[in-house]
Amino acid sequence: MRRWLERVWYGEAAGGALLVPLGWLFRVVVAVRRALYRAGWLASDHPGRPVVVVGNLTVGGSGKTPFTAWLAGALAARGLKVGIVSRGHGGRAVAPVEVGPTSDPALVGDEPVLLARRAPARVVVGRDRLAAARRLAPEVDVILADDGLQHYRLRRDLEIVVVDGRRRFGNGRLLPAGPLREPVGRAAAVQFAIVNGAPGQGGERPMRLVPQALVALGSGAREPPGAWRGRTVHAVAGIGDPARFFATLRALGLSPLEHPLPDHARLAPADLAFGDALPVVMTEKDAVKCAGFPPERLAYLEVAAELDARDADEIVARVLALTARA
Repeated sequence: MRRWLERVWYGEAAGGALLVPLGWLFRVVVAVRRALYRAGWLASDHPGRPVVVVGNLTVGGSGKTPFTAWLAGALAARGLKVGIVSRGHGGRAVAPVEVGPTSDPALVGDEPVLLARRAPARVVVGRDRLAAARRLAPEVDVILADDGLQHYRLRRDLEIVVVDGRRRFGNGRLLPAGPLREPVGRAAAVQFAIVNGAPGQGGERPMRLVPQALVALGSGAREPPGAWRGRTVHAVAGIGDPARFFATLRALGLSPLEHPLPDHARLAPADLAFGDALPVVMTEKDAVKCAGFPPERLAYLEVAAELDARDADEIVARVLALTARA
């Protein structure tokens, strides 16, 4: 069902007309909910430290987590103590839980574990991100909310939306008729719009996900991202847009045998046993779910977000100004 919906959303399949009335209903629910928060009928609060929300308007991946890791690193490099809160999609945790590099993704979600490994920040997950932010507030200078744009219970000082430059907003309809969680016009209310993998439109700031290394799952040995040029590999991607990952591998000169999986899909060793001796390359987000797997032939592609220097400086300066006033 999910794959068919995505094909409808992005113009690759027909048959979504019956969903349009449901999209209209969802639009009304979204508008009423936001209005109730703005009017104070639904309770929201601030944790007492500057809050920067990083989110998107669509379901699925857009590059939020790599951007959040980049922003955490840029702020830490300027002396700030950074905290990150996340819903922990795919995890069982309800109450706030602090995440470390070896935390169980089945409990806290795959993206928070990735952030705990890559970002110089404390990471806490919880379904109530206000409660998670309050747990961090006494120990940090700024709080980044990964995928928190629609979590209005947590008041914010700065909003950043990340747009998938390849798929953008699909058919422009709201769930379930389209991929949108809020209308496209919501992007006009944020302070920065980041577009991943494409030139910016209408003031968007371009971001690139740049391959850094191929990393062996067991030993952690690193090779240049182009070291496997000319090789055929099994490519596994349980992310919002697997096609982007497969295209990156082809750009590096690999010949991927594609194995797309649902976003946040859980993995078992049998899922990576393809009956041959070819290496298996996965995303880093998938790799965090493979602790304890037989590591032979398994590797992941490490990527990092990069922005133009002027845009990066402007974003960081805006956050630093918030912390100066706190």
